[in-house]
Amino acid sequence: MQLARHPLLKALFSKAPALGPFSFWLSLPQLITWGSVFYTFSLLMTPLEAELGMSRAESSLAFSLALLAEGLMAYQVGRWIDAGHERAVMTLGSVWVGLGLLGHSWVQSVGAFYAAWIWLGLGLAATLYSPAFAVVTRRFPLDFRRAIITLTFLGGLASTVFIPLTSWWIALWGWRQALWSLAALQFLVCAPLHAMLLRGAAPKRVSLEHADHSQTRPVSVRAHLRQSPFWLLAAFMLLMMGVTSALPAHMIALLQEAGLSPAWVIAIPAAIGVIQVVGRLLLWMFERHWDVHTANRWIPALIPMGLLALLIGGLNPGAALVFVVLFGLGNGMNTIVKGTAMAQYVSRDHVGQLNGLLGMPIALARAAAPLVMGLLWSPQQGYALALQCLFALGVLSTGALWLAQRRALR
Repeated sequence: MQLARHPLLKALFSKAPALGPFSFWLSLPQLITWGSVFYTFSLLMTPLEAELGMSRAESSLAFSLALLAEGLMAYQVGRWIDAGHERAVMTLGSVWVGLGLLGHSWVQSVGAFYAAWIWLGLGLAATLYSPAFAVVTRRFPLDFRRAIITLTFLGGLASTVFIPLTSWWIALWGWRQALWSLAALQFLVCAPLHAMLLRGAAPKRVSLEHADHSQTRPVSVRAHLRQSPFWLLAAFMLLMMGVTSALPAHMIALLQEAGLSPAWVIAIPAAIGVIQVVGRLLLWMFERHWDVHTANRWIPALIPMGLLALLIGGLNPGAALVFVVLFGLGNGMNTIVKGTAMAQYVSRDHVGQLNGLLGMPIALARAAAPLVMGLLWSPQQGYALALQCLFALGVLSTGALWLAQRRALR
């Protein structure tokens, strides 16, 4: 009986759990799903290429297909969550991902490999940050930003936990049996947590911006599409997604060009996940003492500031360290800004659908950005031109957010 009164356990069985315990439990499936699908792909590439006779380009295509499938499904998932079907969406999403991992373990051909990742991409649309952010925005309309910050703590450690764990399982059992274990986590942890935690969907509320004492007609999604804040936020998210998606794929080569030792070249990217969590922890600790709109303006600026350090420093080791710290902090906290901006500056009532509309464009940006950065590299100039372009995109992205914020708050 005493154990049942523990706040974390009450969150599982109560229909109206407190923000902190609710966000903690909801973050655990985020940790598992990001780790077992998103970050596991790179570990599967080499054994699958050897077994199925694929080139690196052919194996990489599977991940691009997963991202496109996720983007294609994002709007419909957002509609279902806005309509109050969050429990079914995220519970069945976890089962779907588990079945995808299980099916992946029996892949015997390149076509089946692609089919498995398309299946997994559809499941990611129902289980990763976008649907989870929409859920906490509906359930905690007056404190959704803090709920989202809490939600991202464990998710930010997914690579730190699952890359070594899955690598160990692959070495111990082989990649097929390792996928069985990852699927079991979806069936035994993620799906039950979603089923228990998401009981009693939050009721549809009248948006506070439009609420008054008279009867008002609900504002439709299309009305928001006719306003500039939505499109400015769309530009902010797409441009910043291009910057943050291009860099990780080239991070090792970039740091090697900076003249860092092999140990630092590996250690610094591995530390980015921890730096991201540190940034979110700082935001969680101090955000009640900061003006939220001022924080929103300056957090994304950390990313182009980090790129500027590389451009000015000429890729020396000191500049590379400054870049990685600023990029890690900025990328970690920028997840909160991107997750809350649509609700803050456009609409809380339609946040799932509005973010879902950007699912496919964002998926295309994520898929194309690493390729474009690679094309901008040259043996003579290295990544200099690519960094200049990324810096310009970062500045334009931050400017679009500033303008969206100004027009929405005017």
